[in-house]
Amino acid sequence: MVKNSFKRLAAALLPLAALILLPALLREKQPVPDTGNADVLVILTPHAESIKSEFERAFQRHYYDRTGRGIRIDWRSPGGTADIVRYINDRFEAAFRHHWEASGETWSDAVAAGFRNPRVKPDRAAGAPADARARGVFLDSQVSIGVDLFFGGGTYDHANQARKGYAVDGGIARRHPDWFRSDIIPERWSGETIYAADGGYYGVCLATFGICANPDRLREIGFTPRRWSDLGRSEFFNAVALADPTKSGSINKCFEVILQQSMAEASRLDPARGPALGWRNGFNLIRRLTANSRTISDSAGKVTREVASGSAAAGMAIDFYALSEAQYADFQTGAGSNRIVYIPPEGGSSVSADPVQLLRGAPHPEAARIFLDFLLSEAGQQIWTYRAGTPGGPEKYTLRRPPVRRDLYGGKHRPFMADPDYDPYAATGDFQYRADWTGRYFNLIRVLIRTTMFDAADELKEAWRAILAAGGPEAVPEAMKIFEEEIVPYAEAAQAAAALVPSPEHPMEKVIALRREWTRRAIRQYRRAAAVARGEAARQEQ
Repeated sequence: MVKNSFKRLAAALLPLAALILLPALLREKQPVPDTGNADVLVILTPHAESIKSEFERAFQRHYYDRTGRGIRIDWRSPGGTADIVRYINDRFEAAFRHHWEASGETWSDAVAAGFRNPRVKPDRAAGAPADARARGVFLDSQVSIGVDLFFGGGTYDHANQARKGYAVDGGIARRHPDWFRSDIIPERWSGETIYAADGGYYGVCLATFGICANPDRLREIGFTPRRWSDLGRSEFFNAVALADPTKSGSINKCFEVILQQSMAEASRLDPARGPALGWRNGFNLIRRLTANSRTISDSAGKVTREVASGSAAAGMAIDFYALSEAQYADFQTGAGSNRIVYIPPEGGSSVSADPVQLLRGAPHPEAARIFLDFLLSEAGQQIWTYRAGTPGGPEKYTLRRPPVRRDLYGGKHRPFMADPDYDPYAATGDFQYRADWTGRYFNLIRVLIRTTMFDAADELKEAWRAILAAGGPEAVPEAMKIFEEEIVPYAEAAQAAAALVPSPEHPMEKVIALRREWTRRAIRQYRRAAAVARGEAARQEQ
């Protein structure tokens, strides 16, 4: 009798207990006990809040298990990668100037230019030139900008920071040499550098570049793009989404991939003249993409949103942006909505690493090194690619970023991965990046696209509209010849790239004047092309 009464009481209290416990069960798990005196790690990053949130949670648990102490990450995001690079440059110049003048030295233009110039041979001798002495003093110093790590961005910017001396060896390869084998983390892939051999930066996740498209809009157009050149077709007039390469290093990398493919194709037909012809052909393709653009945004992420919404039919995309946007579209409208797809371009694509680097004078070096090791450990790599809520994966956000470690593609990891069939190492196809072709012109490429296309977009689009209205490029060859005139041929690229770097020979006012002149030349060129196209069309009608 008592036993039955107890059972009835327990049954009656069970719903009440569930109501009391459910909020506690659903409440976000605290990563570590609150120690009340947490360590600090300062990180500059362009990464989204979802990435920062998941890695902070995971690292706090890891750090507590490793040290018995709590840690707080002081995330600092002054903007995109380009903004962060400017921030680091300015801060290191200010910090080194204070260090230099505190030792009784006089600051000068030669010192300002020399201390971070990798081409200057360091020499601390008293009678050495000012730039050489400044370089030597800087590289021997622990000058600090109060930041531990630069996390995110592209290898181009990280490599530049390392060459300047702003970054130092993070030491992961010394601590974990077994990770740096070709079957786990290769030093190079498809011609791209995944990590610096001297430890100046380490790729932690990967990206390939391709085409994102809206299937509904493609059905309206009646054509599915498979190659980069397809986005320059007349069917895509006013239907392409692009982003500004001066705002996004990853988008500029995408444009560089287009140039690389054009140069490779031209070189197969004419090895001697191939790079120059491919440079011309590649920029003309980018010119047509810009002429077809509906929107030019300030970030790579906005491109996929434009395509998913149907505002644009297609665009240039980083793989994880397209995959994440597809996931979000399914969440918003129901599984299988298929509002955006990612198309790897025929001919393959470069695989680019998203790195991290330890900055000179890091104020919290122990915590920074533990974070670096965590990022490349299996536990850290799983955060990028596992589905939210899976064992060892992120808690709230599925990040859908391809990890750098090759041993995470398949095997025990596959059941937990958000995209188990996607392997960026395989997606590169036969593509081989040639750094000697365009690597030193990375900044020139984005400046040329901005000044001669984006800043002249109205005139560019009007010229393309006139050419298409006249019957297309074949119908008005004279107009097309003007439309495709090179502002900076490949033979002049080295000189043009040097002229964009402020120096005593090229002060900032001359750099700005050069950029303005390129824009003015482009505007005049497109206006002439439009006039000739209209004239040729009028003659054809007579």
